[in-house]
Amino acid sequence: MERHQETFQPLQWIIGLALLCAMLVAAGAAQARGTPESFADLAEKLTPSVVTISSTQAMPERRGPEGFNVPPGSPFEEFFKDFFERNQPQQRRRRPTSLGSGFVIDKKGHVVTNNHVIADADEITVVLQDDTMLKAELVGRDPETDLAVLKIDPKGLKLSVAEFGDSDDARVGDWVLAIGNPFGLGSTVTAGIISARGRDINAGRYDDFIQTDAPINKGNSGGPLFDKEGKVIGVNTMIYSPSGGSVGIGFSVPSAVAKPVIAQLIEGGKVRRGWLGVRIQTVTEEIAESLDLDKATGALVASVSEGSPAEKGGIKPRDVVLEFAGREVSEMRKLPRIVAETPIDKAVDVVVWRDGKKKVLQVTVGELKEEKMAAGDHGGRRDKDAVRMVEELGLGLSSITPELAQRFELSEDARGVIVTKVSPDSAAAEKGILVGDLVVEVGQEEVESPGQVAEKVAKAEDAGRKTVLLLVEGQGGLRFVALRLGSK
Repeated sequence: MERHQETFQPLQWIIGLALLCAMLVAAGAAQARGTPESFADLAEKLTPSVVTISSTQAMPERRGPEGFNVPPGSPFEEFFKDFFERNQPQQRRRRPTSLGSGFVIDKKGHVVTNNHVIADADEITVVLQDDTMLKAELVGRDPETDLAVLKIDPKGLKLSVAEFGDSDDARVGDWVLAIGNPFGLGSTVTAGIISARGRDINAGRYDDFIQTDAPINKGNSGGPLFDKEGKVIGVNTMIYSPSGGSVGIGFSVPSAVAKPVIAQLIEGGKVRRGWLGVRIQTVTEEIAESLDLDKATGALVASVSEGSPAEKGGIKPRDVVLEFAGREVSEMRKLPRIVAETPIDKAVDVVVWRDGKKKVLQVTVGELKEEKMAAGDHGGRRDKDAVRMVEELGLGLSSITPELAQRFELSEDARGVIVTKVSPDSAAAEKGILVGDLVVEVGQEEVESPGQVAEKVAKAEDAGRKTVLLLVEGQGGLRFVALRLGSK
């Protein structure tokens, strides 16, 4: 009997050890997955900081017919009297032009939203979670990043505040929450993961979007994207959707981009950006090999503007910018953002690749002015003729690039200009023009660049025309679309 117990004890130890290992493996797998059992506590905590943004815009006064004289006692007197009264000018006719989302960032009542949510608004109202409605003032806005800051008077109310996190720490696969007001339904919480980072979707010079599959729909614009810690790591801005609804591809402005912009808007009502004064292009494998670079990295300087900070600092065409102000330029499109975020008048070290070796230069950063942007001279990566927002049509347009052709599955013989953005409440949106459509002709003349479109629209306006005729190619084939000018 004793001998039987001695042989059984080791067996118990082996079984116990196996069970313990299995439990540890299971616990480790669960921790690695990081799948939360519920978002309920987090949603309950965060939802009060998210608000609905309602904006209204004055409509043109409606005037009744003139020149009609109805004889007294006529059987039609009452009819025409009633008709004229209904058509008399109304002094305060307003209509809602936008419903979006936003979030409170401090106890002072500053609210962050998207610029396109409040663009052209005459009155802005912020609706809190408890349906309290407060008038808001526009503090400042930045079309380049599609961000805006509003200010409300809390009037003794205890505001819930959303805190910013660091989007640079976010990883692909991390869980995120999107809270907003889709389709005007009210506070709605959706969950998903970060699908990609650093997305460039040709929306602007400083594209660096977080892509998420958390459902985002019309009305979510301006709302926050939270991480699992309840910190704001993005501002939900747009979706990619052939149907107009969520297909699991949404884009958010990272907090690393948004925070400095918001800080400047609060401080001075506008954003001042650094300026270098170069035109740059991608360093391909072939270019890297020809320049004796070990790998395709950095930003290749194609030209230097006369009198620019770059020229004064000794930067030359053919230089490859590898580092700027201590930050690595791993790819071409990172340089514009780094330069823009660098304090104006600050002297910084710039590491360039020249004649087969690294060279350190010192450049004093200038200020990016509107006229420099209009001339396409912004130390950026795009010519003004390649990407442009044509406000008169409410359309964002881009020349056809291999990346966009692949993204929108265009044929090799595709011609025209690609629609990359359609402004809400524009005539283009009303006529069913969608992102991904091609504008082939404007005014019965073929176009190949956004600059040509803008030029032809300007000519139509100068000629006193109220509409312009577009030939648009979409999923249904070619069709003519007449758009009212200045209808955004």
